[in-house]
Amino acid sequence: MEAPITLITGTRKGIGYFLAQYYSKAGHIVIGCSRHTIDWELPHYEHYQVDVANEEQVKLLFSSIRKKYQRLDNLINNAGIASMNHALVTPISTVEKVLNTNVIGTFLFCREGAKLMKKNHYGRIVNFTTIAVPLKLAGEAIYVASKAAVLSLTEVLAKEFADLGITVNAVGPVPIETDLIRAVPPAKIQALLNQQAIKRFGTFEDVANVIDFFLRPESNFITGQHLYLGGV
Repeated sequence: MEAPITLITGTRKGIGYFLAQYYSKAGHIVIGCSRHTIDWELPHYEHYQVDVANEEQVKLLFSSIRKKYQRLDNLINNAGIASMNHALVTPISTVEKVLNTNVIGTFLFCREGAKLMKKNHYGRIVNFTTIAVPLKLAGEAIYVASKAAVLSLTEVLAKEFADLGITVNAVGPVPIETDLIRAVPPAKIQALLNQQAIKRFGTFEDVANVIDFFLRPESNFITGQHLYLGGV
């Protein structure tokens, strides 16, 4: 059996870096990307320096994958940025940055990924939402709006890509102890955890468990779904 070809965005650190290690160890050929260079190596891993919202750079990445492998089995759209400011003090530059990365970046990778996946009538796409969407978290208006857009995008693309043999699903993590939340006051984080049925931080393994389920060949009847962690 051929090794799965798995593309993961935002692999320089955090969840993306963990997933790159995780799927490399699982025998996948992993292709990762980030805006900045990396200072680490993994077996069966290739890295590209790409801004996920830059259409030209994204197309070049997929052209490289097409030439080298002629296929793509899995796409994990992990790349994302957050803004944790009150709307009244959120500059338009931040709004554009969040929407470009989270919404446009996810859309571009889904579109280009599906073009490559449809050649073999097989593909698994997993997008990242957040529990901040159902909790409607104050102070995160643009971040929440961007991830709500990703959720809607997931549901619509699931229908558009179904006849191509491609499933599109989403995972919504709870707070995980990464750079994304280090600047958030502990009291705010604790208040958020208290809204979960299971009141603890999430782990990288929790996220990978959901992604594993969505990526399984046997999950070919699961599409357009979003799974929030922690019992939100």
